[in-house]
Amino acid sequence: MGSQRICASLVFALAISGPVIAVAEPSDEFELSQVAPGNFVHVGSMEERSPKNMGDQGNIGFIVGDTCVAVVDPGGSLAVGKGLRAALRKVTDKPVCYVIFTHMHPDHLFGAAAFRDDDAVVIGHENLPRALAMRARPYLNALARDLGELAAGSDVVVPTLLVKDETVLDLGGRSIRLKAWPAAHTDNDLTILDESTGTLWLGDLLFIDHTPVVDGTITGFLRVLDRLAKLEVRHYVAGHGTSGLQWPEVLEPERAYLDLIVRETRAAIKRRKTIEEATDEVGLSESARWVNFDAFHRRNVTTAYTELEWE
Repeated sequence: MGSQRICASLVFALAISGPVIAVAEPSDEFELSQVAPGNFVHVGSMEERSPKNMGDQGNIGFIVGDTCVAVVDPGGSLAVGKGLRAALRKVTDKPVCYVIFTHMHPDHLFGAAAFRDDDAVVIGHENLPRALAMRARPYLNALARDLGELAAGSDVVVPTLLVKDETVLDLGGRSIRLKAWPAAHTDNDLTILDESTGTLWLGDLLFIDHTPVVDGTITGFLRVLDRLAKLEVRHYVAGHGTSGLQWPEVLEPERAYLDLIVRETRAAIKRRKTIEEATDEVGLSESARWVNFDAFHRRNVTTAYTELEWE
C-alpha cells in the first residue's frame, strides 16, 4: 500500500457552556496517507482514549470524486472531526456530500458533528439507528469521563440514509459501493469499496495489531471474514492499524485469533468450565501478538462463551 503523506495542524476551538476557549492541540500533526488515488486515510492511535489523543483512535478519512467528497468515519470526537475536516480542505475544496459510518462505535462517529455545516447526507447500516438509540447516552457519558471539557460539542449524529444490502454512490467520476454485512464485529457493519481503485474500507471488520473486538457474534465475524477474503481488493483500509501484507493475507491474523477463541471456548464448555474459568484460560497464547489485549480479550471470550454454550 503505497502512500503520499499530507499534514495539516489540528487547530480549532470548542464552546463549553460559556466563552469559546482554545483546546490543547495534539503533539503530532494530523497526518494523511493517500493509500490509492483519491483515497486519504488518517491512522489513529493505538492508545486508550484520553485528553492527550482526544479520541483520535480509529482509522478515518475520505474519498474524493470529481464532484464531491465522501467522509468515511469522521473520528472519535468533535476535535478529531475538525482536524479531519481541516486536513480535507488542504486536499480539495470540493463539497462534502456524504458522511459514512462503518459501524456504531464512538471512536469512529463522534467527529460527525464537525461536518454539520456541510449539509452532507449521513449514511449507515440499517441497524445503526437502533444501536445508537440504545447507546448514545452511555457513549456520551463515557466520552465526558475520558476527555472532560475536551468532549464538549461532540455528539451522536443519526444517519438519514440507511443501507439494507448494497448502495452505490456517485462522487463524480468515482463510484463507491456500500455493503451492509450480517452481524459480525457488530450488527451494523458497513464496508465501502471505491470501485475505480479497488480500495476497500473495512471499518472494524479488520483489526491490525490492535486486539480484535467482538461486539456482535464471533461465529458471524468468522463467516464475514471468509466472504471478504473472496473479494477482489487492490488496497484496503483497516479500522485500526496498518500492514504491508497483501489482500487477503492481511485478514489471517485476525481470523486465526477469532478461530482460536471459538475452538478453545468450545473445549472449555465441553469440560464444564464456568465462564469465569474460561476467561482465565482461553486464547492466552495470543497475548503477545496484540495491542490492548488485557482491555479487550476477556470480553471477547465472555461474548464467545455466551454465544456458544447452547449450541
